[in-house]
Amino acid sequence: MGYTERDRPRQSATERGIAARARTAMRDSGLAQREVAARMGIDATKLSKSLGQTRRFTAEELLQLARVTGVTVDWLLTDEGVETGVAAPDENLLPGTRDESDEHALRRRTIVEHAWRLFAARGFAGVRISDIAEAAGISNASVHYYFSSKQELFSEALPYSVKLAYDRQSAELTEIADPVERLRTLIGLQLPVDELVRAEWSIWMQTWVAIVLTGDQQAEHSGSYHRWWRTVRDVIAAGQTSGAIVDEPLDDLADALTAFVDGLGIRVLTGLITTDDMTKQVDKFINRVLLAERNAQ
Repeated sequence: MGYTERDRPRQSATERGIAARARTAMRDSGLAQREVAARMGIDATKLSKSLGQTRRFTAEELLQLARVTGVTVDWLLTDEGVETGVAAPDENLLPGTRDESDEHALRRRTIVEHAWRLFAARGFAGVRISDIAEAAGISNASVHYYFSSKQELFSEALPYSVKLAYDRQSAELTEIADPVERLRTLIGLQLPVDELVRAEWSIWMQTWVAIVLTGDQQAEHSGSYHRWWRTVRDVIAAGQTSGAIVDEPLDDLADALTAFVDGLGIRVLTGLITTDDMTKQVDKFINRVLLAERNAQ
């Protein structure tokens, strides 16, 4: 039996806003609701209930909805003024958009997503346009219709990684109030512990190498990395305000933590340490360097 108006759970304005924005995102995505649910990996009935406000979207569902429809999680969450507390990237650092039909926008997103996965797994030199076309289920000519070269496609890989990380942080951090827990969660979300985040790290590392060798994408990388640094800095600042994090120069603390995570991440991807080793080392670093209570002992 469905809900009646009398026994329908009371929904906050935020939940109504999320449902309304989700419907807008789906409408503009070029996909039918059932196809959105399939691409999200959830039952169509669950999606219908969330859109009808009889169940809440989970953080993972918001993340997948943003990926499928091309919007950001922050956009889905902020209709009623919810603050995610995650530093937003400049618009030019997110995947490119064009003045085009929903169908063409969907095709472009699909090509970028498949190209991103291939570049992450095989590296730029190991991927051909024909590989991307095959993965996306289209012809080589169709790929070239949207992107003039493989290099142009690779240039979309970093913005796509930025969006994935931004969406993940927005989805997971919104309801965490404790600043130390928020900091641990934020860093944990960026550790290369699963296939998706390892792929993001692969794209970052390839971008770093390209900058060292050619200077390409230096501006994009600088802006993208600064967004991540600002997010870490803002969480540390909240911890200092609460007294939970040491009263040391804020920028220095953000620099130290992000550099520490970068170095350990490279070690994980090159097989020198495990993800468990990295997780333990990061936790020790936060305890030893950042926590005010530990430092006062």
